Amino acid sequence: MRIGIDIRCLSDGKRTGVEEYTINLLENLFELDKKNQYILFLNSYNDSHFDERIFSHFKNVSVKRFNYPNKLLNLCFWYLRWPHVDKMLGGVDLFFMPNINFVALSAKTKLILTIHDLSWEIFSETFSLKRRAWHHFINPRSLCRQADHIIAVSDSSRNDIVDRYKISVQKVERIYNGISDEIIKLDRNDPKLIEVKERYHLPFNFIFYLGTIEPRKNIPAIVKAFDQLKSIGSPNLEKYKLVIAGGMGWKIGDILDTMRGAKFTKDIIFTSCITNEDKAAVYTLASLFVYPSLFEGFGIPVLEAMRCGVPVITSNCSALPEVVDEGGLMIDPDKPDELYLAMKEILLDRDFANEISSRGQRQSIRFNWRTSARQTLGIFEKFDE
Repeated sequence: MRIGIDIRCLSDGKRTGVEEYTINLLENLFELDKKNQYILFLNSYNDSHFDERIFSHFKNVSVKRFNYPNKLLNLCFWYLRWPHVDKMLGGVDLFFMPNINFVALSAKTKLILTIHDLSWEIFSETFSLKRRAWHHFINPRSLCRQADHIIAVSDSSRNDIVDRYKISVQKVERIYNGISDEIIKLDRNDPKLIEVKERYHLPFNFIFYLGTIEPRKNIPAIVKAFDQLKSIGSPNLEKYKLVIAGGMGWKIGDILDTMRGAKFTKDIIFTSCITNEDKAAVYTLASLFVYPSLFEGFGIPVLEAMRCGVPVITSNCSALPEVVDEGGLMIDPDKPDELYLAMKEILLDRDFANEISSRGQRQSIRFNWRTSARQTLGIFEKFDE
């Protein structure tokens, strides 16, 4: 079977949730499947930041790169329903999209689509006008109805797709995300910890957030809870700093203003980028990981933090309870006081922090990309005639 895969989401070279999903799933899928032929679809008018060498050692995988202006190509897909991507790839039996995007396919080509969440439907007010327009023209509801099968990364997302888009429950399958083998707790004597600490100018004791800097992530609640924590005046809490890390999202100005206007703003450290190679070290160095997101289709940073043994506080909504279960503390993201009290409890009770850490590591073992790839391949094979 010839399988086309859309990797346009990798062209910017970012490593946010969708990119992590795509790279890790595909690497494990290609390791697992030596029978089918995979043709990867990439389009970028300017130089792409995607390094094709990461898949070059797989003999049954090739990349077909096109250099059309993205806006023009998307307009053709949207308005003309042409050109057909399957024909651009030389003909494929099945086309897999690891994220929503503009596309046009021949009627005979099967479409498998991954939906990570419906945040643009449920929390549209946290998206910029440009992002809302992008989703409007892509029309995810129509794309889901066009798809022959849909992968949801959590039961929460699966239920949202079925309920909001009126998609048959048999058409939507839940396949959890995994976690990269590179994400693992480092030994406290590992020299990399010192290197990473110096590289990012990290303090000795810090509360950590990692994720896109955007309204849905609820970063102002972290800042407010941190201010409350520091205002206690406890000698045991004065040493802690807050490290906010992640890529620049939309509506970032208000979030940065909140950080600058905090009572303890001098104790807040912001870094826009932590490389994939350094993430495990930063997690290991952290005293506590906080992720009070308003809505998540999965929540990869929470899983990564648990794997690295840092105690986790996250939200009690959307898909996060599926990921965390008993491996962390869950709070109402609309109540910063709950976040403050949970932070205080973990930081002042070492035994409790160690218990949360151990539970989180045990919970994280449930998720791995090999299982995700095996289940995804199972879906592909259902369409092999």
